Amino acid sequence: MSAAYHSHTAVHLAASSTTEHRPLIITLFAVFVAATLGITVWAGRQTKSASDFYAGGRQFTAFQNGLAVSGDYMSAASFLGIAGAIALFGYDGFLYSIGFLVAWLVALLLVAEPLRNSGRYTMGDVLAYRMRQRPVRTASGVSTIVVSIFYLLAQMAGAGVLVSLLLGITSDAGKILIVALVGVLMIVYVTIGGMKGTTWVQMVKAVLLIAGALLMTFLVLLKFDFNISDLLGTAAEKSGHGAAFLEPGLKYGATGTSKLDFLSLGIALVLGTAGLPHILIRFYTVPTAKAARKSVNWAIGIIGAFYLMTIALGFGAAALIGPDEIKAKNPAGNAAAPQLAEYLGGVGTTGGAVLLAVISAVAFATILAVVAGLTLASSSSFAHDIYANVIRKGKATEKEEMRAARWATVLIGAVAIALGAFARDMNVAGLVALAFAVAASANLPTILYSLFWKRFTTQGALWSIYGGLATSVILVLFSPVVSGNPKTSMFKGVDFAWFPLENPGLISIPLGFLLGWIGSLLSKEEPDKGKYAELEVKSLTGVGAH
Repeated sequence: MSAAYHSHTAVHLAASSTTEHRPLIITLFAVFVAATLGITVWAGRQTKSASDFYAGGRQFTAFQNGLAVSGDYMSAASFLGIAGAIALFGYDGFLYSIGFLVAWLVALLLVAEPLRNSGRYTMGDVLAYRMRQRPVRTASGVSTIVVSIFYLLAQMAGAGVLVSLLLGITSDAGKILIVALVGVLMIVYVTIGGMKGTTWVQMVKAVLLIAGALLMTFLVLLKFDFNISDLLGTAAEKSGHGAAFLEPGLKYGATGTSKLDFLSLGIALVLGTAGLPHILIRFYTVPTAKAARKSVNWAIGIIGAFYLMTIALGFGAAALIGPDEIKAKNPAGNAAAPQLAEYLGGVGTTGGAVLLAVISAVAFATILAVVAGLTLASSSSFAHDIYANVIRKGKATEKEEMRAARWATVLIGAVAIALGAFARDMNVAGLVALAFAVAASANLPTILYSLFWKRFTTQGALWSIYGGLATSVILVLFSPVVSGNPKTSMFKGVDFAWFPLENPGLISIPLGFLLGWIGSLLSKEEPDKGKYAELEVKSLTGVGAH
């Protein structure tokens, strides 16, 4: 899901109070953008080497990186989407929070430490260690860029909707201009600040998001005299579903297909995180593997606390605002958190406008930080894997590599702006679900096989990456996400959907693992057992790690 809700991060605001307090909202936005740009310029002055640009000089502490990881992970979907899902579907909405949190155990137990030990800057470093460099690095770069662009597209479109609604812009040209502005900001963050600037922006944003959620949770509980039973009872009563609102099955479980869809989405969420490129590169920013492991522990604590607060936000919105009013603003429920903020501050009052403006600025900050992390992941992969190791065959200097990364940032930013402008009115839920499914189908099997299976070969890696990538993309293209559903499909009025599930994870993830296994067994190439032994020692002990 990181997903289902990035799409229209739509904050349809109470028109009268928004117009009246628009100067305040614009000022808050301007202050935030200026502050983050200041941080980026400051960090940019300290970015001198490739290690600084890609990995922040590996100088961040476990706590700092844990904060930045949670800032990278808690996207607009976490804040706006999960609150909306809980407000509309009760128990089933909260399952998203659980899926996102459990995913970190996979990252912690299987990926964080070995990856930090065996790579330098990108996922391709680990995959190419005992394989043929050029084809594997190319595949890794392609996969990273595809996942990042799908994720980026959703964030850009979400930012366009959010800002245009806050500023009262309704024209198409105005919305396109906003998407372009977000893209330009993102390019500036990454080209000037590199990993250092991006990490500091993510840390600031994580603190803002936690503070905003904490304040709203406190105010919701205050309304119910800190009686959680009373809060849940009122939410169930107002939802129109009664006790069923607090039990499983409201969104998933009505039909066999919806149960399979839930299973498919759950698998993609839990396994996708450990294959997301912008999360993986965060493990390189700490000095040791122990710090990588600790930073994931911090991230689990911070993200876990945040997802607990989404219970109060979601059920609070259901109890205080009601599903009809939430759906009237945005059918997917994305407006629930901002509506709740305005309600808690007082609708039509300065307090309501201030709280609404703050929460909306935090949502925008969330989008900017995630966008910067994604752009950095894809430009690093292009510069380090494709340019330095494939095109220049390992002969590029650090300066040339960093120049290539900065140009790649501009190029990827331009693609994201173009696609984001095109997708500004589309339901981009499928694009983010696809990003998670692709990460779990193409990246995760290859990473795990590389680290833990000595028979794994170059052919296995290529079959796994390209097979997982192609399967997940094709299945989503022919799913109800793209066509066939008049309410939520990207293309309304056409129907070429033959795949019944909204998320391809149930099919494409096992297929990614299977293709890697079959490709390796059918390969004529003899695996380099010496290289595997080296990688095993390095990944498990950190001996010789950068």
